[in-house]
Amino acid sequence: MLSYLIRRVIALVPLLLGVSMLVFLIIHLIPGNPVAMLLGPNATSHAEVVALTKELGLNQSLPEQYWKWLINVLQGNLGYSFTQNQAVTDLIAEMLPFTLTLSVCALVVAIVIGVSLGVVAAVRQGSFIDTLALASANLGIAIPSFWLGLLLILVFGVALKWIPIVSSPNGVGLILPSITLGWGAAGLITRMVRSSLIEAMQEDYIRTARAKGLRRRRVLIKHGLRNALLPTLVVVGLQFGSLLAGSVVVEVIFSRPGIGRLLIQAILAKDYALVQGLVLVIASMYAVINLIVDIGYGVVDPRIKLR
Repeated sequence: MLSYLIRRVIALVPLLLGVSMLVFLIIHLIPGNPVAMLLGPNATSHAEVVALTKELGLNQSLPEQYWKWLINVLQGNLGYSFTQNQAVTDLIAEMLPFTLTLSVCALVVAIVIGVSLGVVAAVRQGSFIDTLALASANLGIAIPSFWLGLLLILVFGVALKWIPIVSSPNGVGLILPSITLGWGAAGLITRMVRSSLIEAMQEDYIRTARAKGLRRRRVLIKHGLRNALLPTLVVVGLQFGSLLAGSVVVEVIFSRPGIGRLLIQAILAKDYALVQGLVLVIASMYAVINLIVDIGYGVVDPRIKLR
């Protein structure tokens, strides 16, 4: 287990390096000069532009800029955001709790809806309820989150006035964003639970349990659902990583604070340090979550060998 963990952690290094280099190149290929955007109409002289370009280190070649940024990252310094006038580390620390809260709430929504619909669909396989559950799951996967978010705002915020559109980032303000973000993941979990449970209920140990006279509900929950949820754990873990990435769109739609909205603002302003810092943090979290899921799956199911 320890050697597996060490190898996986070492494997993260080239992955994160590749992500950071790719983002660095892409953000520099976007048209527009960040110095001109920063100065705006206040750029009164060429000397002022040259001075600010030198101050930000943008007069250096791309390899030099990347190498300098990488050395600073290794020292725990993600740089300074010239648009927010604040250290990137402090900005991320300030906004990350909002994104994590939204992602966890969306994951809870996805699990509750996905597992419930998946179990009902498996138990009622081939019935109208099964068809309806699958249609809901496919609809959740197919609908873009930005479209669903606008639809929920229009229905529950504008037409019915059940939930205020502008509210605090926590509490009531989490309901619509959590549903928007979690609905797609709920569709994937529904399909996974349904197929896994149907397969599990056809195994020999299920027939043995029935032959012993156990009640149907007990066989379903204790033997069938317990084994069917094992592969679902992988999907749930991976979906949490996807929810972190998906929060970018949802935070913008609902005007919520968070690293997703901050990332959009940084890209539009060509704030190189902030974009690179945010992408590096999001990629690191995604990779760590995948690692935790792999280890957790091996612990829950001893038949899985971690090598």
